[in-house]
Amino acid sequence: MLTIAHMSDVHLAPITGLGLRHINVKRALGFANWLRKRHKIHLRSVVDALVADLARQKVDHIIVSGDLTNLGLPGEHEAAHSWLKTLGAPDRVSVVPGNHDSYCRLWSDPGVERWRAYMTSDASGAKRVENAVNGFPYVRIIGGLAVVGVNSAVPTRPFMAIGEVGEQQLAALARTLAKLGAEGLRRLVVVHHPPLPGLADDRRGLSDAARMEETLVGHGADLVLHGHNHRDMHAVRQGPGGRRIDVVGIASASTGKTYKDEPLGRYNLITLDPTQPGGPISIVSRGVTSPGGPVGEVGRRVLGETIGAPAASAAGRGS
Repeated sequence: MLTIAHMSDVHLAPITGLGLRHINVKRALGFANWLRKRHKIHLRSVVDALVADLARQKVDHIIVSGDLTNLGLPGEHEAAHSWLKTLGAPDRVSVVPGNHDSYCRLWSDPGVERWRAYMTSDASGAKRVENAVNGFPYVRIIGGLAVVGVNSAVPTRPFMAIGEVGEQQLAALARTLAKLGAEGLRRLVVVHHPPLPGLADDRRGLSDAARMEETLVGHGADLVLHGHNHRDMHAVRQGPGGRRIDVVGIASASTGKTYKDEPLGRYNLITLDPTQPGGPISIVSRGVTSPGGPVGEVGRRVLGETIGAPAASAAGRGS
């Protein structure tokens, strides 16, 4: 059995490195929004408490599905890289970027490329990827489980938080999923934006969600993990041969104050048998139990049946 930890939308505070040369309309609006409300909601103390709790769990791998930063500043990317090092070595942690990480074009700055060691195929996975686009999708083989990282993060205009996988990456993903499936490997796909139509509104959703759904349904996956909506979400599709595809979203890992219907910060522990395609997948959610309170178990479920699980959510309004 393997246990995978999943967290997302960390929004690490404080915002660092905001200078005049990085100011534009989108960042100015984002910074004003941070000062007005977001800094009161997304707390570094919550992230630190979750990471300390995670360190006490026996996990085989950790997945972070994007939005490590707030305004996509070079200083934030550097700070996020330092944080990732505390989380674990690159061979124990897999990352995909989120829309806040690719907030605006950075031109000559490497941006999220600072995290490349956490976003690249391992030696075994590299043999199973063809025609990747800027390193995505990547594949890592973790104890017989294929973790497939997909990039949906693109710079956007003010008031927009859409994502896009793109035709070339979708074509590479289709070939990769088919190859992994033919080998009998269980496939865990990671992407920041919800990968199905209707799970986020037009200003925030995946612009090619219908094509992403078509790729997943046509070629199969056991589990798809995402963030972005700051809510616990669950949808199901059928892949080749009628095999179930579970699509699971996670709430933000930094929410420390009740805001709309967003739950307090949490992460998921996902346990499965990599040798049993179609076998059960259990999820234990651990998070802050009250504002300023301790971290504990906040939900438990087996996909396909419910055991004290958080209710599945409709389209969320996170960012």
